[in-house]
Amino acid sequence: MDEERKRRNRRKKWKDWLGSWLMILPALCFLLVFTIYPMLNIVRLSFFKGNALKPLKQFVGLDNYRQLFFVKTDFLTALKNTGYYTMMVVVILLTLALLFALWMRADRKINEVSQVLIFTPHLIASISCAFIWTWLYNKNAYGLFNTVLGWFHIPPQNWLSSSSMAMNCVIAVNVWKSIGYNALIILAALKSIPQEIDEAAMLDQAGPFRKFFRITLPMLSPQLFLLLITITTGSFKVFDSMRIMTNGGPGDSTRVLSMYIYDYAFQRNNTLGIASAAGVVLMVILILVTVVYFKCLESRVHYQ
Repeated sequence: MDEERKRRNRRKKWKDWLGSWLMILPALCFLLVFTIYPMLNIVRLSFFKGNALKPLKQFVGLDNYRQLFFVKTDFLTALKNTGYYTMMVVVILLTLALLFALWMRADRKINEVSQVLIFTPHLIASISCAFIWTWLYNKNAYGLFNTVLGWFHIPPQNWLSSSSMAMNCVIAVNVWKSIGYNALIILAALKSIPQEIDEAAMLDQAGPFRKFFRITLPMLSPQLFLLLITITTGSFKVFDSMRIMTNGGPGDSTRVLSMYIYDYAFQRNNTLGIASAAGVVLMVILILVTVVYFKCLESRVHYQ
Protein backbone atom coordinates (compact mmCIF):
# COMPACT_ATOMS: atom_id res chain seq x y z
CA MET A 1 0.00 0.00 0.00
CA ASP A 2 2.82 2.38 0.86
CA GLU A 3 4.63 1.53 -2.36
CA GLU A 4 1.50 2.29 -4.37
CA ARG A 5 1.07 5.63 -2.60
CA LYS A 6 4.72 6.52 -3.28
CA ARG A 7 4.31 5.69 -6.97
CA ARG A 8 1.21 7.89 -7.15
CA ASN A 9 3.04 10.76 -5.45
CA ARG A 10 6.00 10.40 -7.81
CA ARG A 11 3.65 10.29 -10.80
CA LYS A 12 1.80 13.37 -9.54
CA LYS A 13 5.07 15.28 -8.98
CA TRP A 14 6.25 14.31 -12.45
CA LYS A 15 2.98 15.53 -14.01
CA ASP A 16 3.15 18.78 -12.05
CA TRP A 17 6.78 19.30 -13.08
CA LEU A 18 6.02 18.55 -16.73
CA GLY A 19 2.94 20.77 -16.67
CA SER A 20 4.91 23.67 -15.18
CA TRP A 21 7.60 23.45 -17.85
CA LEU A 22 5.01 23.20 -20.62
CA MET A 23 3.37 26.37 -19.31
CA ILE A 24 6.60 28.38 -19.48
CA LEU A 25 7.94 26.69 -22.64
CA PRO A 26 6.58 29.37 -25.06
CA ALA A 27 8.18 32.15 -23.00
CA LEU A 28 11.46 30.22 -22.82
CA CYS A 29 11.47 29.67 -26.58
CA PHE A 30 10.79 33.36 -27.19
CA LEU A 31 13.60 34.29 -24.78
CA LEU A 32 16.06 31.91 -26.41
CA VAL A 33 15.25 32.91 -29.99
CA PHE A 34 14.90 36.68 -29.61
CA THR A 35 17.19 37.46 -26.65
CA ILE A 36 19.79 34.82 -25.79
CA TYR A 37 20.68 33.83 -29.36
CA PRO A 38 21.06 37.43 -30.64
CA MET A 39 23.27 38.27 -27.65
CA LEU A 40 25.56 35.31 -28.30
CA ASN A 41 25.53 35.84 -32.06
CA ILE A 42 26.56 39.49 -31.83
CA VAL A 43 29.52 38.45 -29.68
CA ARG A 44 30.52 35.93 -32.36
CA LEU A 45 30.13 38.46 -35.19
CA SER A 46 32.38 40.92 -33.34
CA PHE A 47 35.35 38.62 -34.02
CA PHE A 48 34.83 38.66 -37.80
CA LYS A 49 35.10 41.09 -40.68
CA GLY A 50 32.16 41.08 -43.06
CA ASN A 51 28.93 42.66 -44.19
CA ALA A 52 25.21 41.87 -43.99
CA LEU A 53 25.44 39.37 -46.87
CA LYS A 54 28.67 37.70 -45.68
CA PRO A 55 28.96 38.40 -41.94
CA LEU A 56 31.68 35.78 -41.36
CA LYS A 57 33.93 36.72 -44.26
CA GLN A 58 37.21 36.88 -42.34
CA PHE A 59 38.19 36.07 -38.75
CA VAL A 60 40.05 39.02 -37.18
CA GLY A 61 39.94 38.18 -33.47
CA LEU A 62 39.99 41.25 -31.24
CA ASP A 63 40.97 43.64 -34.04
CA ASN A 64 37.46 45.14 -34.21
CA TYR A 65 37.71 46.14 -30.55
CA ARG A 66 41.17 47.59 -31.17
CA GLN A 67 39.71 49.62 -34.02
CA LEU A 68 36.98 50.97 -31.75
CA PHE A 69 39.12 52.14 -28.86
CA PHE A 70 42.46 52.99 -30.46
CA VAL A 71 41.88 53.80 -34.14
CA LYS A 72 38.37 55.16 -34.73
CA THR A 73 37.99 58.27 -32.60
CA ASP A 74 34.36 58.63 -33.68
CA PHE A 75 33.42 55.73 -31.40
CA LEU A 76 34.66 57.53 -28.30
CA THR A 77 32.77 60.62 -29.45
CA ALA A 78 29.57 58.59 -29.80
CA LEU A 79 30.18 57.05 -26.37
CA LYS A 80 30.66 60.48 -24.81
CA ASN A 81 27.52 61.85 -26.47
CA THR A 82 25.50 58.85 -25.29
CA GLY A 83 26.74 59.28 -21.73
CA TYR A 84 25.88 62.98 -21.72
CA TYR A 85 22.44 62.37 -23.21
CA THR A 86 21.66 59.59 -20.71
CA MET A 87 22.81 61.58 -17.68
CA MET A 88 20.79 64.66 -18.64
CA VAL A 89 17.63 62.72 -19.50
CA VAL A 90 17.73 60.67 -16.29
CA VAL A 91 18.22 63.71 -14.03
CA ILE A 92 15.78 66.05 -15.78
CA LEU A 93 13.08 63.47 -16.46
CA LEU A 94 13.01 61.97 -12.97
CA THR A 95 13.03 65.41 -11.34
CA LEU A 96 10.25 66.86 -13.49
CA ALA A 97 8.17 63.69 -13.33
CA LEU A 98 8.37 63.75 -9.52
CA LEU A 99 7.44 67.44 -9.37
CA PHE A 100 4.47 66.99 -11.73
CA ALA A 101 3.28 63.97 -9.75
CA LEU A 102 3.41 65.94 -6.50
CA TRP A 103 1.48 68.78 -8.14
CA MET A 104 -1.22 66.43 -9.49
CA ARG A 105 -1.57 64.54 -6.21
CA ALA A 106 -4.28 66.81 -4.84
CA ASP A 107 -7.89 66.01 -5.79
CA ARG A 108 -8.67 68.98 -8.02
CA LYS A 109 -10.67 69.10 -11.24
CA ILE A 110 -7.81 70.73 -13.12
CA ASN A 111 -5.58 67.78 -12.25
CA GLU A 112 -7.90 65.37 -14.06
CA VAL A 113 -7.40 67.38 -17.24
CA SER A 114 -3.68 67.78 -16.53
CA GLN A 115 -3.17 64.02 -16.31
CA VAL A 116 -4.69 63.54 -19.74
CA LEU A 117 -2.74 66.39 -21.29
CA ILE A 118 0.60 65.39 -19.81
CA PHE A 119 0.18 61.75 -20.88
CA THR A 120 -0.88 62.54 -24.46
CA PRO A 121 2.67 63.04 -25.87
CA HIS A 122 3.54 59.50 -24.79
CA LEU A 123 0.86 58.18 -27.16
CA ILE A 124 2.40 59.92 -30.18
CA ALA A 125 4.89 57.92 -32.25
CA SER A 126 8.49 58.94 -31.67
CA ILE A 127 9.07 59.60 -35.37
CA SER A 128 6.01 61.86 -35.53
CA CYS A 129 7.26 63.79 -32.49
CA ALA A 130 10.65 64.18 -34.13
CA PHE A 131 9.14 65.61 -37.34
CA ILE A 132 6.88 68.00 -35.39
CA TRP A 133 9.70 69.33 -33.24
CA THR A 134 12.00 69.61 -36.26
CA TRP A 135 9.49 72.07 -37.68
CA LEU A 136 9.29 73.92 -34.36
CA TYR A 137 13.08 74.18 -34.23
CA ASN A 138 13.46 75.15 -37.90
CA LYS A 139 15.87 78.05 -38.32
CA ASN A 140 13.93 79.55 -41.24
CA ALA A 141 11.11 82.05 -40.94
CA TYR A 142 8.39 79.39 -40.63
CA GLY A 143 10.00 77.78 -37.56
CA LEU A 144 7.65 78.47 -34.64
CA PHE A 145 10.29 79.15 -31.99
CA ASN A 146 12.21 81.59 -34.17
CA THR A 147 8.93 83.25 -35.17
CA VAL A 148 8.10 83.87 -31.51
CA LEU A 149 11.62 85.19 -30.91
CA GLY A 150 11.13 87.55 -33.85
CA TRP A 151 8.12 89.10 -32.12
CA PHE A 152 10.49 90.24 -29.36
CA HIS A 153 13.16 91.34 -31.86
CA ILE A 154 15.48 88.51 -30.80
CA PRO A 155 17.64 87.12 -33.62
CA PRO A 156 16.75 83.58 -34.80
CA GLN A 157 18.63 80.68 -33.27
CA ASN A 158 20.19 77.72 -35.05
CA TRP A 159 18.55 75.22 -32.73
CA LEU A 160 19.50 72.02 -34.54
CA SER A 161 22.36 73.44 -36.57
CA SER A 162 24.52 74.45 -33.62
CA SER A 163 26.81 71.85 -32.09
CA SER A 164 26.31 73.43 -28.66
CA MET A 165 22.50 73.42 -28.82
CA ALA A 166 21.47 70.43 -30.93
CA MET A 167 21.91 67.75 -28.26
CA ASN A 168 20.04 69.77 -25.63
CA CYS A 169 17.19 70.36 -28.10
CA VAL A 170 16.80 66.61 -28.67
CA ILE A 171 16.96 66.01 -24.91
CA ALA A 172 14.10 68.50 -24.42
CA VAL A 173 11.97 66.65 -26.99
CA ASN A 174 12.45 63.22 -25.41
CA VAL A 175 11.86 64.57 -21.89
CA TRP A 176 8.65 66.24 -23.10
CA LYS A 177 7.47 62.99 -24.67
CA SER A 178 8.23 60.74 -21.67
CA ILE A 179 7.43 62.97 -18.71
CA GLY A 180 3.71 62.10 -18.61
CA TYR A 181 4.22 58.34 -18.49
CA ASN A 182 6.76 58.54 -15.68
CA ALA A 183 4.76 61.16 -13.77
CA LEU A 184 1.64 58.96 -13.78
CA ILE A 185 3.61 55.98 -12.43
CA ILE A 186 4.90 58.14 -9.58
CA LEU A 187 1.44 59.62 -9.06
CA ALA A 188 -0.05 56.14 -8.68
CA ALA A 189 2.61 55.34 -6.09
CA LEU A 190 1.88 58.59 -4.25
CA LYS A 191 -1.81 57.78 -4.00
CA SER A 192 -1.02 54.32 -2.64
CA ILE A 193 0.78 55.77 0.41
CA PRO A 194 -1.47 55.10 3.44
CA GLN A 195 -3.20 58.24 4.66
CA GLU A 196 -2.46 57.25 8.25
CA ILE A 197 1.22 57.93 7.70
CA ASP A 198 0.54 61.50 6.55
CA GLU A 199 -1.79 62.05 9.50
CA ALA A 200 0.85 60.78 11.94
CA ALA A 201 3.41 63.14 10.41
CA MET A 202 0.99 66.07 10.81
CA LEU A 203 0.43 65.18 14.46
CA ASP A 204 4.20 65.15 14.98
CA GLN A 205 4.29 68.62 13.38
CA ALA A 206 6.66 67.50 10.65
CA GLY A 207 7.39 70.22 8.10
CA PRO A 208 6.75 69.72 4.38
CA PHE A 209 10.44 69.19 3.51
CA ARG A 210 11.03 66.77 6.36
CA LYS A 211 7.85 64.93 5.48
CA PHE A 212 8.93 64.68 1.85
CA PHE A 213 12.47 63.40 2.49
CA ARG A 214 11.62 61.17 5.47
CA ILE A 215 8.27 59.72 4.38
CA THR A 216 7.25 60.43 0.78
CA LEU A 217 10.57 59.82 -0.93
CA PRO A 218 11.34 56.53 0.87
CA MET A 219 7.81 55.28 0.10
CA LEU A 220 8.37 56.13 -3.59
CA SER A 221 11.80 54.50 -3.75
CA PRO A 222 10.67 51.22 -5.43
CA GLN A 223 8.98 53.08 -8.29
CA LEU A 224 11.83 55.59 -8.62
CA PHE A 225 14.36 52.75 -8.70
CA LEU A 226 12.42 51.00 -11.46
CA LEU A 227 12.13 54.21 -13.48
CA LEU A 228 15.84 54.91 -13.00
CA ILE A 229 16.75 51.58 -14.59
CA THR A 230 14.24 51.79 -17.45
CA ILE A 231 15.07 55.41 -18.30
CA THR A 232 18.81 54.71 -18.24
CA THR A 233 18.62 51.66 -20.49
CA GLY A 234 16.20 53.39 -22.84
CA SER A 235 18.38 56.50 -23.08
CA PHE A 236 21.46 54.46 -23.97
CA LYS A 237 19.53 53.02 -26.92
CA VAL A 238 18.06 56.28 -28.26
CA PHE A 239 17.94 56.29 -32.05
CA ASP A 240 14.81 57.48 -33.86
CA SER A 241 14.66 61.07 -32.61
CA MET A 242 18.38 61.59 -33.20
CA ARG A 243 18.13 60.10 -36.68
CA ILE A 244 15.21 62.27 -37.76
CA MET A 245 16.11 65.57 -36.09
CA THR A 246 19.89 65.82 -36.50
CA ASN A 247 21.16 62.63 -38.17
CA GLY A 248 24.11 62.83 -35.80
CA GLY A 249 25.06 66.37 -36.77
CA PRO A 250 26.19 69.01 -36.85
CA GLY A 251 29.49 67.22 -37.17
CA ASP A 252 29.33 64.36 -34.68
CA SER A 253 27.83 66.42 -31.84
CA THR A 254 24.66 64.28 -31.60
CA ARG A 255 25.96 60.98 -32.84
CA VAL A 256 25.13 58.30 -30.27
CA LEU A 257 26.05 54.63 -30.00
CA SER A 258 22.89 53.30 -31.62
CA MET A 259 23.47 55.51 -34.67
CA TYR A 260 27.12 54.47 -34.75
CA ILE A 261 26.11 50.79 -34.78
CA TYR A 262 23.50 51.38 -37.50
CA ASP A 263 25.98 53.32 -39.64
CA TYR A 264 28.71 50.70 -39.52
CA ALA A 265 26.29 47.79 -39.89
CA PHE A 266 24.26 49.00 -42.89
CA GLN A 267 25.80 52.15 -44.37
CA ARG A 268 29.41 51.02 -44.87
CA ASN A 269 31.07 48.06 -46.53
CA ASN A 270 32.69 45.21 -44.59
CA THR A 271 32.24 46.91 -41.21
CA LEU A 272 29.58 44.66 -39.68
CA GLY A 273 32.20 43.30 -37.27
CA ILE A 274 32.93 46.79 -35.97
CA ALA A 275 29.21 47.44 -35.51
CA SER A 276 28.89 44.13 -33.65
CA ALA A 277 31.82 45.02 -31.41
CA ALA A 278 30.19 48.38 -30.64
CA GLY A 279 26.95 46.51 -29.86
CA VAL A 280 28.83 44.24 -27.45
CA VAL A 281 30.35 47.29 -25.74
CA LEU A 282 26.89 48.84 -25.41
CA MET A 283 25.51 45.60 -23.98
CA VAL A 284 28.35 45.36 -21.44
CA ILE A 285 27.84 49.00 -20.41
CA LEU A 286 24.13 48.41 -19.80
CA ILE A 287 24.85 45.28 -17.76
CA LEU A 288 27.47 47.08 -15.67
CA VAL A 289 25.23 50.11 -15.09
CA THR A 290 22.38 47.86 -13.98
CA VAL A 291 24.65 45.91 -11.63
CA VAL A 292 25.99 49.16 -10.14
CA TYR A 293 22.45 50.42 -9.62
CA PHE A 294 21.48 47.25 -7.77
CA LYS A 295 24.67 47.16 -5.70
CA CYS A 296 24.60 50.83 -4.69
CA LEU A 297 20.91 51.70 -4.53
CA GLU A 298 18.84 48.59 -3.87
CA SER A 299 19.69 48.69 -0.16
CA ARG A 300 18.10 52.17 -0.01
CA VAL A 301 14.85 50.99 -1.55
CA HIS A 302 12.09 50.61 1.04
CA TYR A 303 9.60 47.98 -0.05
CA GLN A 304 6.27 48.09 1.73
